[in-house]
Amino acid sequence: MSKFLYIFLFSVLLVSCSPYQKALKSEDLAFKYEIAAKKYDEGKYTKAIRLFEQIAAPNRGKPQAEKLFYMFSQSYYKTEQYNLAAYQFESFAATYPKSENREEAAFLSAKSYSMLSPNYSLDQIDTDKAIEKLQDYINTYPNSSNFDEANKLIAELRDKLELKAFEIAKAYGIIENPINDYKAGITALDNFISDYPGSKYKEDALYYKLDFSYNYAIKSIPSKMEERLAIAKTTYSSLIRFKEDTKYKKEADKMLASIDKELQKFSK
Repeated sequence: MSKFLYIFLFSVLLVSCSPYQKALKSEDLAFKYEIAAKKYDEGKYTKAIRLFEQIAAPNRGKPQAEKLFYMFSQSYYKTEQYNLAAYQFESFAATYPKSENREEAAFLSAKSYSMLSPNYSLDQIDTDKAIEKLQDYINTYPNSSNFDEANKLIAELRDKLELKAFEIAKAYGIIENPINDYKAGITALDNFISDYPGSKYKEDALYYKLDFSYNYAIKSIPSKMEERLAIAKTTYSSLIRFKEDTKYKKEADKMLASIDKELQKFSK
């Protein structure tokens, strides 16, 4: 038998006889707990999780359970399994209300929910849930050292919701195709401005409302055009009142000049 084969077989035997492998196969809950805690302390969270999953239910209600479930929750969080971490931390906080780790667990549960929030273009159910959980945390622990971070996370999540709402409203009229619906776009942008009055996208929303109003008027039948041109002119004024030096000034002024030119035809 070659030297390399001996080394290979020795390595396999060594691994198979390791305390961790023994713990996985053992029926001794105390031994499993000991090795799981050791792997946790070593930062080997994936291995720790395998053992925690085996001993979590049998240890529930026992003296060591609080520490076990705290390490279990942290292991999921450290391995970025945020769905499981959110659940475990939330369960820990509810089960051990007097624990010194309860506040941290409540925060990391809420933060885990925020980590599940997807790109703004996708469904935002998880984003809404994360905002709710973080706000609950802030309300419960207003003097927490995590207060600023929790507020920052909420601001980021709300910005994502604003961006999605704005992009949906904007999408009505920016694509040149037969299904453009400028009227629906104007309504959607009005709703956006009403729902998010302090949004950083308000200038953009006002500009696109002008753009949609302008196109809606210009493409109208003659009997409707004058009224809609007047509305578009008012929309221009709203944009300029909001920000006189708007980044859209050049495009807006061009539309205003065209609006005024078209309105002159109705004054003759």
